[in-house]
Amino acid sequence: MTTDHPAPTPSLASTSTSTSASNSDFTLEPCLTLTSPTDILAAVPYLVGFHPKSSLIVIGLDRRQAKVVARWSLPFPPGTLSALEPVFGREGVTEIVVVGYGAGELVTPAVDEARLLAVKAEVHVGEALRAHEGRYWSYICDLPTCCPAEGTPYDLSTSQIAAEATVRGLVALPDRESLERTIAPLAGPVRMAMRRATADAITEFRAGLTTTPNLDNFATHYVTESLDRVRSALQTHEEGGRLDDAEAAKLGLALAITRVRDEAWTLMQDSHALLWKDLTRRLEPRFTPPAASLLAMAAWRAGNSVQATIALERALTIDPSYSMANLLMHALQNLLSPTILRGRLPAPAELDAAMGPPHPSWLLPLVNLLDDDDPQMPSG
Repeated sequence: MTTDHPAPTPSLASTSTSTSASNSDFTLEPCLTLTSPTDILAAVPYLVGFHPKSSLIVIGLDRRQAKVVARWSLPFPPGTLSALEPVFGREGVTEIVVVGYGAGELVTPAVDEARLLAVKAEVHVGEALRAHEGRYWSYICDLPTCCPAEGTPYDLSTSQIAAEATVRGLVALPDRESLERTIAPLAGPVRMAMRRATADAITEFRAGLTTTPNLDNFATHYVTESLDRVRSALQTHEEGGRLDDAEAAKLGLALAITRVRDEAWTLMQDSHALLWKDLTRRLEPRFTPPAASLLAMAAWRAGNSVQATIALERALTIDPSYSMANLLMHALQNLLSPTILRGRLPAPAELDAAMGPPHPSWLLPLVNLLDDDDPQMPSG
């Protein structure tokens, strides 16, 4: 599993690759064969999804297979890596490879903490490297013949790892900001069209709410229609389609209702990430937290917790109190595995039994959003 810690807190994602370093051989799926420190440095960007800077990477292995890949931004406070110890036990990690990016005064304290944690957890340190400005240093080798004090120059283009990774579908973007842009709000004509569609959806909902003679019946009808809308949207994407602006806007409103959002949560499959990513980018900001949280859930399940973390950061920037986003962020920060949720999510029928029939109060989270104004997005 691969974790990303942009702050002193971490997030997890699964990964599998095959690697072999100067002092150890390790394997992950899909298989990347690492035979030198340069190969390790070439592989890391594909394991975390981007080329790290000012970062600490810890790769945990067992029987040559990578079980955990974690990244933290540097610097971080002492004790930050303590969450790794129970992960080592849970995942059966017997060996780690540590890579720090940056100047010595930035990287060395973090690498020292990782190595001390390994000693405490009785985990072997196969390699510990620092990479900076085209050179690397090994913390576990002090032989001047292979590890000179001035560092060893390295050239990632001499490694076959990039070609192997690309063939196996792995991607390494230039930096974390590039990953963030992959789920950033769409602008230009798409934004203007969604703004109009959202205004129309709000007008339609308000008209129904203000003219209904019976709020209970309206709530029942709206929630039932919204649950059908969730299932229809999932089917549309699974068949390779995409929601039009009107349907996307209506679904965005509907997801503000907890029971409707939880329908999507209970039906969650890894493949659903495409739908929730699309909505995270298209919805007006005030309606984005549910979709972004569902994207995070799907990404986490699929082993992409870097994307999950970025999606949760997006949700919590808009609404710091959004409970689903906070719950998932807590799980990621504590390096929990998504397998803890497999088989534990309630079925829709169980939600119905627990929550009872729809009630007008269910609509309040949506009603509270209707008068909020989203910031104007750039048109280009």
